[in-house]
Amino acid sequence: MTSAPLIEGWRHIYSGKVRDLYVPLPGGEYDPERHVLVVASDRISAYDWVLPTTIPDKGKILTTMTLWWFEQLADIVPNHVVSTDVPEVVAGRAMICEHLMMQPVECVVRGYLTGSGLVDYRASGNVCGVELPAGLTEASRLPEPIFTPAAKAQVGEHDENVSFEQVAGTVGVGVAHDLRNLSQRIYGRASELAAQRGIILADTKFEFGQSTLDGPLILADEVLTPDSSRFWDAEEWCEGRVTPSFDKQYVRDWLVSSDANWDRSGKQNPPPLPASVVAATRERYLDALVRLTGRGLES
Repeated sequence: MTSAPLIEGWRHIYSGKVRDLYVPLPGGEYDPERHVLVVASDRISAYDWVLPTTIPDKGKILTTMTLWWFEQLADIVPNHVVSTDVPEVVAGRAMICEHLMMQPVECVVRGYLTGSGLVDYRASGNVCGVELPAGLTEASRLPEPIFTPAAKAQVGEHDENVSFEQVAGTVGVGVAHDLRNLSQRIYGRASELAAQRGIILADTKFEFGQSTLDGPLILADEVLTPDSSRFWDAEEWCEGRVTPSFDKQYVRDWLVSSDANWDRSGKQNPPPLPASVVAATRERYLDALVRLTGRGLES
């Protein structure tokens, strides 16, 4: 994994698959107990591995997109951003945020059936306990968006799909209802905005936290990016067929190809990505940014 940069005035505390977190050193403008610097790196992960090759500008693309979505959702839910005036070494790829107590739930909303949701549906006729009509298939549009939460996993492990009742048992009935309602409202707004731009929001996940135990839920982390969402070109969607996403599918496809010579079920680290895969993946992320937000990296 690429090491986190040294940032004057900030202490590195955590590295995830993509993001690095820092807290301010005492005596500065920000409070070590209340604030955190969230930096989006250019790292990319696939099949629960962080790859040795980075995607240039990926962190800036994710941050630009997240900030745009926070603007579009501000009347629905508050977010954790305090300032975008960040140290120069991470300019464009970082946010100074409120340090929250995070809910232990990935709040997934699905409007279309694909991925792990389709696997669950084919096995049981439901997804996370939500019964669905018979006869659905790959890329079927659901009668209405459904809340299909997942329990957060450690880096290198799969999140586990859980039922609403399991979420309620973990965080309480009231908070569980609030998580579901907010997630579905956000999905509704986002899917409408995406549709206006010729893009389908097939599914997405959100994370929420609170600044105090009894405080309101606050939207945190990245929001509605290709790393947290499945975006499809509306013209490419066809029920019954896998629809290409604006994400790292080029990376996944290459890793399972004979060219990679890599066993994803083994313990060997993934190989470096070829330049052509890096370039195609960067272009796909950038295309999503421009089409959804109308903004480029310099805006």
